[in-house]
Amino acid sequence: MLRTIVPDAIGDQDICEIDGATTVIAAARLMAERHIGAVLIADDGGLQGIFTERDLLSRVVSQGLDPKATPVADVMTADPETVAPDLTVLDALALMQERGFRHLPVVAEGRTVGVLSIRDLYAAVQLQLEDDIRDRDAFMFGNGAGA
Repeated sequence: MLRTIVPDAIGDQDICEIDGATTVIAAARLMAERHIGAVLIADDGGLQGIFTERDLLSRVVSQGLDPKATPVADVMTADPETVAPDLTVLDALALMQERGFRHLPVVAEGRTVGVLSIRDLYAAVQLQLEDDIRDRDAFMFGNGAGA
């Protein structure tokens, strides 16, 4: 059975969304408090962007911007690529590797249902590979061979 993003990589998540006017320092503090590497920027119209640790380094710190005065809307990744919850974890891994993403919003029917992190994905891919090995062994050697 092929594992999918939901429920295999992410389950029921407490999605961390902020307004684009939120300062970078407030976003960074929120990320630190929740031990997460990205926050979503959303308004009534839906997902506007994503602000990640990488954005903090490359668009704020390295540019000498004041995190207390800079709104995340000015430094976020606008209109981020998204994935559907039924995408397989292996396809998600290929996409993230190809595009260099560490976080991807997961959207279903226009509603954000979670954020896929590379850490979540690695764990789900490991389980997928273990399933594949078990299935292969059962096929090649019979059901009792792996025990």
